Amino acid sequence: MLYTRDAQGTVDQVCERLEEAVTRNHFGVLGMHNLKEKMASKGVEFGPECRVFEVCNPVQAKKVLEANMAIANALPCRICVYEERGAVRVSTIRPTAILGLFGDAQLQEVAYEVETTLERIIDEACE
Repeated sequence: MLYTRDAQGTVDQVCERLEEAVTRNHFGVLGMHNLKEKMASKGVEFGPECRVFEVCNPVQAKKVLEANMAIANALPCRICVYEERGAVRVSTIRPTAILGLFGDAQLQEVAYEVETTLERIIDEACE
């Protein structure tokens, strides 16, 4: 269900490479949530770094939304960069798994295309 890779470098370095890879692969970063900072602002101490990037390819998003607007609940795609047991990891939920929940076989081709691109983005960010 998840695609996860260990990354080389610090969280900041991986995040920078991730943003560059997103652009190279014709996606855009819609936003980034720094969970450590957000929790601290609410008075909750949280040790490890965890950043959640919302990414989207508008052409692909249009295809799935035109087929089923309820899929808006699963958009945009998310890529997480986080610290775990001394390593920096990058992961995403596979779009084929998410879109499979909606039971529309016609969308599996789009899901596979998006998944392949997200894996490539993560691979580029991790090296």
